[in-house]
Amino acid sequence: MWTRQHRQRNTGRLIVPAISAVFLSYFGFHAYHGEYGIYSKYQLETRVAELEGRLGEIRAQRIELERRVQLLHDGTLEKDMLDEQARKALNLSHEDEITIMRPSRQYN
Repeated sequence: MWTRQHRQRNTGRLIVPAISAVFLSYFGFHAYHGEYGIYSKYQLETRVAELEGRLGEIRAQRIELERRVQLLHDGTLEKDMLDEQARKALNLSHEDEITIMRPSRQYN
C-alpha cells in the first residue's frame, strides 16, 4: 500500500485570477487608448470643434464673395464695383490718386 502525502499548493488557485486580471487589463487599456477608445473620442471632439470654427470662417468668406459676385451681375451692376474691377484688371489709376502697392495673394 502506497501512502503518498501530497502537499496542497497555492499556485493552482492563483492561475485563473491572474489570467483574468491580464485579460481585463488588456481590454481596459485598449478601451481607453485604442483607436475607438475613450481618449480617441476626446481627441475627435476637439478636432470637430476646430474644424467647425474653420468652417464658420470659410462660410463668412463665401458669403462675402457671393455678395461681391452679386454686385457684378447684369441687372445690378454698380459703377463703383465695375470701376474697382477694371482698375485691378488693367493696373491703372487716376493722376490725382495715391496708389499703394501691396504684394498679391498667392493661393496654393
